[in-house]
Amino acid sequence: MNQMEVVLYTKDKSFRCWRAKRLLRRKGYAFDVVNVLTYGGEGDARIDRTISQKRVPFVFVDGRPVGGFDVIMTLDRSGTLDRLVRGEV
Repeated sequence: MNQMEVVLYTKDKSFRCWRAKRLLRRKGYAFDVVNVLTYGGEGDARIDRTISQKRVPFVFVDGRPVGGFDVIMTLDRSGTLDRLVRGEV
């Protein structure tokens, strides 16, 4: 399946982050994981604007903020998540 870039911002020992990774794996998506507790990059705008240690997990698709675990679960149930990842939305 052709897909857009998926990035999941997480932190260690978070059950919701674990569930988000599990959902994305079950869907068969390739995704990058960025741990906000150990991230050492210089000024990633996505982290600066949207992510904090209190707002994880958080998913970006093709650089666009999608939302946290509840949002991606809702999108998955409606079928919109597949279309979003394929770049159809």
